[in-house]
Amino acid sequence: MAVAEAKRDPSSALCSEFLNFSAKDTASRWLAAADLQQEVYCHLAVYVPRIFCLGPCGGREEQREEQREELACQLLLLAPFEWFLLGEEPAAGLALLQENNRPSALCGHVFKVGEPTYSCRECAADPTCVLCMQCFLGSVHKEHRYRMTTSGGGGFCDCGDAEAWKTGPYCQKHTPGDESCDAQEDPITQLPADMVGRALSFFFIILKYAVDLLTWEHEDLLPTGLEPLEREDTYYCMLFNDEVHTYEQVIYTLQKAVNCSHKEAMSFATTVDRDGRKSVRYGDLQFCEQAKSVIVRNTSRQSKPLRVQVMHSSVVAHQCFALKALSWLGQIIQYSDGLRRILCQVGLQKGLEGENSSLVDQLMLSDSKMWKGARNIYHQLLMNSLLMDLKYKKIFAIQFAKNYERLQSDYVKDDHDREFSITDLSVQMFTVPSLARMLMVEENLMTTIIRTFVDHLRHRDLQGRFQFDRYTAQQAFKFGRVQSLIGDLKYVLISPPSEWSDQLRLKFLEGFDAFLELLKCMQGMDPVVRQVGQHIEMEPEWEAAFTLQMKLTNIISMIQEWCSTDECVLIEAYKKCLSALSHCHSRLPDGEQPISLSLAGHSVETFRYQVSQDKVSIHLPVCRLLAGLHVLLSKTEVASRFPEQLPLGELSPPLLIELPLRCLVLCAQVHAGMWRRNGFSLINQIYYYHNVKCRVEMFDKDIIMLQAGASMMDPNHFLMIVLSRFELFHVFSTADIRKRYREANKDLVQQNTLIEEMLHLIIMVVGERYVAGVGQVEPCDEVRREIIHQLSIRPMAHSELVKALPENGNKETGLERVIDSVASFKKPGVTGRGLYELRPEWSKHFNLYFHHYSRADQTKAEEAQRKLRRQNGEDTALPPPSPPPLRPLFGSLVNLLQCDVLLAIEGAVLQWAVEPSGGSWTESMLQRVLHLVGMALLEEQQQLENSSGDDTVTFNYTCKIIRPGEAPSTSGSVLALLESLQNAPHLEVHKDMITWILKVVSNIKMMRERTSSASTVTVSPGRGPEETVRDKDKAERKRKAEMARLRREKIMAQMSEMQKHFINENKELFQQSMEELEVSMSAADHSPPSTEFTCMSQVCVGPRRVGGAEHRQLVTCILCQEEQEVRGHSRAMVLAAFVQRSTVLSKNRCRNLSNPDHHEPLFMHPELSLGIHTASCGHIMHATCWQRYFEAVQLKEQRRQQRLRGHTSYDVENGEFLCPLCECLSNTVIPLLPLAPSPDRSVAHPSLEAWLKTTIEQIAALHSAHRKQFDGAADEAEPVVPEGFQIDFTPQNPFSSSISEMITTFSLSTYNVGLKVNPNEQDPRVPVLSWSTCAYTIQSIECLLMDEEKPLFGSLPCRQDDCLSSLTRFSSACWTTVPLNTVQTHFIRLFSALVPDTQVENTPSILDVDMFHLLVYAVLSYTSVHCLDQSGCSVVDSGHLHLLHLVTVAHLIQILLTSTTEEVCMDQDIGGSEEEELTCQLYSTLKKYLGSVLPEVSSGWQLYRSLKAGVLPFLRATALFFHYLNSTTPPAELLVTGPGQWEALCSYLSLPSNLLLLHHNQQTLLEPLIHRWCCHPSVRQMLQGGGAIIRFPRESNRLIELPEDYSVLINQASSFTCPRSGRDKSRAPTLCLVCGCMLCSHSYCCRTEVDGEDVGACTAHSFTCGAGLGLFFRVRESQVLFVAGKTKGCLYPPPYLDDYGETDQGLKRGNPLHLCAERYRKIERLWRQHGITEIIGHAQEANQTLVTINWQHL
Repeated sequence: MAVAEAKRDPSSALCSEFLNFSAKDTASRWLAAADLQQEVYCHLAVYVPRIFCLGPCGGREEQREEQREELACQLLLLAPFEWFLLGEEPAAGLALLQENNRPSALCGHVFKVGEPTYSCRECAADPTCVLCMQCFLGSVHKEHRYRMTTSGGGGFCDCGDAEAWKTGPYCQKHTPGDESCDAQEDPITQLPADMVGRALSFFFIILKYAVDLLTWEHEDLLPTGLEPLEREDTYYCMLFNDEVHTYEQVIYTLQKAVNCSHKEAMSFATTVDRDGRKSVRYGDLQFCEQAKSVIVRNTSRQSKPLRVQVMHSSVVAHQCFALKALSWLGQIIQYSDGLRRILCQVGLQKGLEGENSSLVDQLMLSDSKMWKGARNIYHQLLMNSLLMDLKYKKIFAIQFAKNYERLQSDYVKDDHDREFSITDLSVQMFTVPSLARMLMVEENLMTTIIRTFVDHLRHRDLQGRFQFDRYTAQQAFKFGRVQSLIGDLKYVLISPPSEWSDQLRLKFLEGFDAFLELLKCMQGMDPVVRQVGQHIEMEPEWEAAFTLQMKLTNIISMIQEWCSTDECVLIEAYKKCLSALSHCHSRLPDGEQPISLSLAGHSVETFRYQVSQDKVSIHLPVCRLLAGLHVLLSKTEVASRFPEQLPLGELSPPLLIELPLRCLVLCAQVHAGMWRRNGFSLINQIYYYHNVKCRVEMFDKDIIMLQAGASMMDPNHFLMIVLSRFELFHVFSTADIRKRYREANKDLVQQNTLIEEMLHLIIMVVGERYVAGVGQVEPCDEVRREIIHQLSIRPMAHSELVKALPENGNKETGLERVIDSVASFKKPGVTGRGLYELRPEWSKHFNLYFHHYSRADQTKAEEAQRKLRRQNGEDTALPPPSPPPLRPLFGSLVNLLQCDVLLAIEGAVLQWAVEPSGGSWTESMLQRVLHLVGMALLEEQQQLENSSGDDTVTFNYTCKIIRPGEAPSTSGSVLALLESLQNAPHLEVHKDMITWILKVVSNIKMMRERTSSASTVTVSPGRGPEETVRDKDKAERKRKAEMARLRREKIMAQMSEMQKHFINENKELFQQSMEELEVSMSAADHSPPSTEFTCMSQVCVGPRRVGGAEHRQLVTCILCQEEQEVRGHSRAMVLAAFVQRSTVLSKNRCRNLSNPDHHEPLFMHPELSLGIHTASCGHIMHATCWQRYFEAVQLKEQRRQQRLRGHTSYDVENGEFLCPLCECLSNTVIPLLPLAPSPDRSVAHPSLEAWLKTTIEQIAALHSAHRKQFDGAADEAEPVVPEGFQIDFTPQNPFSSSISEMITTFSLSTYNVGLKVNPNEQDPRVPVLSWSTCAYTIQSIECLLMDEEKPLFGSLPCRQDDCLSSLTRFSSACWTTVPLNTVQTHFIRLFSALVPDTQVENTPSILDVDMFHLLVYAVLSYTSVHCLDQSGCSVVDSGHLHLLHLVTVAHLIQILLTSTTEEVCMDQDIGGSEEEELTCQLYSTLKKYLGSVLPEVSSGWQLYRSLKAGVLPFLRATALFFHYLNSTTPPAELLVTGPGQWEALCSYLSLPSNLLLLHHNQQTLLEPLIHRWCCHPSVRQMLQGGGAIIRFPRESNRLIELPEDYSVLINQASSFTCPRSGRDKSRAPTLCLVCGCMLCSHSYCCRTEVDGEDVGACTAHSFTCGAGLGLFFRVRESQVLFVAGKTKGCLYPPPYLDDYGETDQGLKRGNPLHLCAERYRKIERLWRQHGITEIIGHAQEANQTLVTINWQHL
């Protein structure tokens, strides 16, 4: 091994070669050579093994090695190639080639993975015709209806291909001009003759070299001429990719086999997955063989082992260069169409071996043996060459079709995805109509595809039908792969021909024969037999058969479409299909027992068969294809024009209807519950039979076949056979109807359901005419009817409507053409989606028994329609709509409605309804009979209206329903029965329908009378009686409504009387409460005695402030419901809260806590890089109640872990819990504390100077005391101690022990979250972090209020108001639970930032401190110093006010130092105001101290304006802080937005409205301070550019700007490569919405380690960018991803909507998406309000599956 390593550094030798090597000389030598191939091979043999010697090194070393290889390869190998080919310097030669090239109009841009593609729904020949983004934007299609999807990679842009587009085939760039070459012209003629000669020979040598090496099967030998000069013992252990083993298995195996780390193994696995192979060991033969044996042994236990080969290093080197050479060929031919054609010619030139001997053939046929990377590169070359040259595309297509069977067999055996197989190129050829038809005629492609498909499905039963139930896992996998052939067949058939040649007819019919053979194998597959007695033990396999059916649905429809375009083909196909059906019928085992049925004077011969006892199958594709062709005969009128050519006489209608009828009876019996013991497999089959994906070629065709049969039979005979198959014949044929109830073994409920289903079937057979060919309708009428009935259920979104409609082969439903005529669109709000509502005028087309309704849909639609009619004041009858007329071939269907058997059935049901007896009939049954009667009457009415005077109307239903019933049913006539039912009390629901029927009967009667009295038939007078009846109805309804109103008024009057009576009885009680109310009201009225007092009282800081201790705080515990007052010494009450780190206000996300143990948080930098935010849901509990609740949660969690359940949405180990009331995520509690007392007004307020002097003295005394305590030194001079200042005084704790405990609890929570360290009560930083969360939370809320332009006070929701109030009071009290000298030390350090102190070191400069945080910390820590002052001469509020003044001045200086005022010419008074003068004065003072560091400013007005704007956020935040600290009522001006805010704010804070007076009035005192602030060394350094300066006001952070058009975003993402794996395209590019960084998410390659755990790119980024919180946009899936920590996350609706107001997560629909600004603002607001974790918590609670996702790997 050591020897091998030593030999393996050829880089130094190569470097000297670089210097001496001349590409030009080498090329000249080749030109002069007699045997060019030998010369080139000799050169490659020398250099290739020396350049490509890359072993399994990792990381940066590998990248350097790759760069070295690239350079050496270009200089030593590719440069001579280019010199030889071009005959001159390559750069100049290529430029010349490009200049002289006349490119074809084809774009040919090959799509990268994830790149957006566009398909025009209006102009594309099929959905596979797509444009790249550049071509699309420059085409006419961007104004059309288009579909946008992301490419899986590998296809190319169809711009310039005239066959791909109905209109607009060219974009602006590719529109053919004069200079582009004619398609017929040979581009080779444009090249110099000598170059053509060189290219022909050289391309052949290079292509042959590449083909030989990529198809090479020897591991340590090389082709002749390439053998190395000296053979070394250096080998690679090469691991190959497969799709069987998982990443984890490969990583584990590699760690064992080659002794590498987990990270290295992961890198190997990623490369193997991407490139298809990777060397995992380099060394001598034995060393590599050892690794191979370990890998094989470890992976061969469950499945076939991983493929590993030990290959000689020279073989690997040549294979690597072969790929480079193919890529080089692909690049060179881009410069010239002539070179492209030469390469095509060379590639497809037949060799000496004859068939399949060309180089391209060799590559194709070895495809499945190659690794993934090699396949990708040569596929890319084929696409760039053969598929871009129309002449050779044709030749290649023929070769592809010739080898089709073999290629597909190789693919089926292979385990790589189709996108890595040569068979995937079929889409590029078969979708070109001219090519597809040429291949169909010349290579019999259609037949080849179908036969190849059938050959692969070899499992058959004895009858030759497919049998899927005994599939092994391997066969199931194979079945999945074979389905791609159906896709190829779909491509071939996607465009029906407009002109047919005899050859095409012949070959299509031959293919049709093959297809019928396939369908015959499906006819009757998966038969079922009803289980009786015992439930089925094993659920039979049913999915494979339905998968096949779904895949073939579009093919069957397309074949019918092809047949419809040529009459000869249609007739022949019909004949072939009929003979195939006859063949299938001949195999049926039944028909032996003929029986005769008689009913209502008619009899019919049939045979005995019972669905409930015999075998029945749901798969009848031959039958259904015949039904489809039969409709086409009617639609194209072939049946009426060429009846002699059709075998209509041979049709046996009873046989045609037999199998579909059995299938429909099976569905009815399943609905009736007769097949429950057959398990779920049958229920699922019935579901899919009716489902939109299958119904077009299943259920719908069965109905059509019944219609075809019924139209050719005596209607009575048809109905008797139907009754017989439904096993209901005896019910209607017995003399005594009641006898049916006494049958021993029939379940009556089941029988009733069967009768309902049978009546429904008759309704469908007669009424379903909206198929072009059955009724006189157009396809758009059919779609319109579907939409009407979907919208009759409820308003629906566009996507729901699309799902409810069947798609054709082009993925179109026809929805857009008709939707706007029947529905109106309602746009969505910030949530929800746009909905379509049915226009009222279309409601009359509603049919309750619409054949595509499920039972649930039917019930919903019925309720909705009845409700609508009631709202409109109409009757609630839902009569059948007027049906369209039938086509002649189906014309006799209407006779079903007036035949004797149906009348007998109707009479029987009505008779049962007249004489109701328990369970003998159902209302649904009656409803269906009424519907049938209505349909018959409408039919008759239509015929009467449409007939001219001399025609006799053959349909005379009204005459028949007047006749009394004949034997055996001796009931009255149907009409008489209806009249008797009209007022039956138990049929109130159906009364309106019966009334409608009787109205129509009288109407028809009048029409017939008028016709017979020879008067002309006019419709309008005929409506007279109907209108009068309607008027009567309206009057009746009005009367009822009036009565109801009077009854309501009477009841209200009674209630009012009772109320008065109750008050009179309890007079004293009411009197007392009213008096109390008046007193409180008057007190409220008289509280402000004068306006001056009001103004004065509205001060929140300083001795003049008014406290809020006057009113009591009463709160209720949500757990025990006990009410309690908040007092300092009572039981602790707490507020559920959530504390989290935040970067929402951050101006520098890079600055993070690298070392939390030594982090000093006392001074917050103005960047606010990391804050701690506290939020609360506002629910209050006793501390003891909360502790009991939390302990119970912990216990439950421990038990859950023992039971091995899934995760929960909260992490108990980190103290998380859900609020017991609202289930909001919380992780701590804030104690509730009493309000601050009012200050003592009797104490004098010292001036700033006096206060400063006293405070400095106090600090000096504390310094001395602290030194004594630590050093024990007593010899230094005692400082002056102010009077009454007792250093050793211990103040009394104002809080009970339970409150103190809760203060500690919350302090430690903020400490724990803020620093991410373990709790430590002794740490002096604990109070600082408590103050920090108070300041940061106030700042973030102020920022939000400012940006949303809401008033400072009064606009916060209660929960935020309570949270801020509790948080601020807690912060003011947290000093009571920590050692006093800790807080004093903090105050001394904070004070030194304002008043420099020689005894305090490392004081930050004024530019390095956030002034609001400084103010809050100083105010809250000041109490610890002030409490030692026992003189009684000062109040703490004086200190607060002086601190505010000092910090405000410091902030003004801070703003002036960092302001950048541009010169703006404004018409200002030359003199300027006092504010401007003082501003300039202060600025000049600063300039005096800092000199030229500060820029010159001439405009005082502008400086003052920027000063005022900069200080406003500070003042607003300060007002909030003191408002909550001191509970002072804010002034009215701050409760609204508008003018006067500044003055009110300053007055509320006890500041002058001209803030500069603070400096001006105390100039002598403040000058030295300002001098020291400015002289801090870091101030000058920063102003001279030594760091980022924060300007004020700080600009609010926003989420990044997203492009309006979603495809722009996809385009950006498609060019994003994984930062770790170099050239590899990221599979899931994900955009951080906070900072705009693009990440490679959800992949092994970009996993990193955070806190010792492997996490994905998004989670890792969220810790650096959002302190553990991330908002991401998954670009390809169009999903917003919220992540919190490592275990929590959820998906959120994206802000991109289509034109129908819907999101498209996963881009399934492909409608163009545009940014909805409101929705994006909502996401931004959530982020800025710190509401993301709450959203995640609620989402995970609502959907438990979210909890189980490994969010950390995203």
